[in-house]
Amino acid sequence: MKAQKYSLLLLIFVTAFISCSDDYLVEDPRTDITANNLFESKSGFEVGLNGLYTHFRRERGGDNYNSTNDLLIDPAVTGTDNMFGNERSGWARGGNELNDRNTPISNEPRRLMQWLYELNNATNTIIDRAENPSIDWTEAEKNAIVAEARLFRAWGYRHLTYLFGDVPLHLEESSGANIITGWERTPVAEIREVMEADLLFAEAYLPETQNDGGKVVKGVATHYLAELYLAMGRDEDALAKAKDLIDNGPFSLITSRYGVKAGEPGTPFTDMFIDGNSNKSEGNTEALWVMQHELEVIGGGRNIMRRWHRGRSQDIVVDGVSGTIILDAENGGRGLERVSPTRYALELYESSDDRGGRFAWRDYEVLNNPKKIPSGRAIGDTIFFDWRGKDEVEQNNYWPSTRKWDYFNPLDEAGSESNNDQVYLRLGETYLILAEAQMKTGDLAGAAASINALRSRANASLITGADVDIDFILDERSRELYSEEHRKYTLVRLGKWYERFQLYNKVGAPNGDERHTLLPIPQEAIDANSIPMEQNPGYN
Repeated sequence: MKAQKYSLLLLIFVTAFISCSDDYLVEDPRTDITANNLFESKSGFEVGLNGLYTHFRRERGGDNYNSTNDLLIDPAVTGTDNMFGNERSGWARGGNELNDRNTPISNEPRRLMQWLYELNNATNTIIDRAENPSIDWTEAEKNAIVAEARLFRAWGYRHLTYLFGDVPLHLEESSGANIITGWERTPVAEIREVMEADLLFAEAYLPETQNDGGKVVKGVATHYLAELYLAMGRDEDALAKAKDLIDNGPFSLITSRYGVKAGEPGTPFTDMFIDGNSNKSEGNTEALWVMQHELEVIGGGRNIMRRWHRGRSQDIVVDGVSGTIILDAENGGRGLERVSPTRYALELYESSDDRGGRFAWRDYEVLNNPKKIPSGRAIGDTIFFDWRGKDEVEQNNYWPSTRKWDYFNPLDEAGSESNNDQVYLRLGETYLILAEAQMKTGDLAGAAASINALRSRANASLITGADVDIDFILDERSRELYSEEHRKYTLVRLGKWYERFQLYNKVGAPNGDERHTLLPIPQEAIDANSIPMEQNPGYN
């Protein structure tokens, strides 16, 4: 789609191609790309930045980007108050079986840490190499490159600190004699100071808008600064950043129908998640950062969000007849429902709330296979799931699923991967950060007004300041951001993960305790370190 679709590794493999000739066994490399000759020009740094975006897209891909059996970022969203592992396969079970699957030798924590430190070294390399005085660029061009890399570095440490707590802080390229073998864990408070400096630099030097819809902009840095200041206990600063982005940034809430299905039944809220509606160029004024993918393009990227969240329509049995549902664009494509909403999450919505309605959730299937129609039924009949008043259980194909990640490729009807651009960060969450900051600084009426901006858009009843406390804000975040936000990070930041996990996650609660607030430090990292590295509390 855009230049960022091509990673540095892909470029290396492509340019290393050797043409077939009689001398094909003779080494005569036409191009030898290394950090030493890549980072010699502005265009070389842009290629390096493209590699960061490829790394970024791995979050919603498999554990090694090509896998469809493990969603890499699952530990940040599953095993919380509003999401549990439904299908007993892959890492999705980790949120249910915390004692057995969250261990120092489990693959998932190791893959997460490896992914994030690979990103860390890539950002450090770009930042360090940008100081080469022989590069022909302007100061503004240099600062824009470095700002992008520093935002990614802060983004990576955001993941690391919420997942693992204290982690090694490394701010230089690892190469040659500079490689460290004796890592020490740095307190989260110190890491957050570095994150603040990185995000402030990014905010100062990133543009407000980009022609490329997937590139980070100033507003992304401002949003993360607001969240960071909440974590640092600097509520006034959080309020100022969130309010500045909402009031003065080039973004606004989607409050009217728009886009490719604007003339069909739907809602403004759900329009944002329809394929073809994600980017600013497509009418989405709310999206701060959009993850880019493209079908059948080298480096185009793909994700497994639909596979992970969409219900298993292909396994639905109606009146004893299987195969009554065939995959098509109208039913969102093939899903495996690895994770599902808890009963708590589903029951948060008022009947009028668009965020809980039929365009946002699928608690039904529509009979669409003319070859498999049960007696007394007809094509187009809607089969509603009987879930109300029932607790979640594993392996339930008749449980609601979010429609945010619907996608269908008619050339690969049963495919596991999606290739649509997806909203990654949006202004709706900034409003909730603002509301939290307003509540913490004593402005309950202001917090209610910020929340009401979202509730009004969704046709939910309006609230007053008397309704606002931290649990209400967490409920509202689930209503607005289910499966979008890194839910566990929010709960950890507020010291609420264990309490709400025990209250609302009926599948996982018996198997978890407070030590699971953080993941264990991977045993491989401890064993490879030349000096002792402390494990997180409670893990052996």
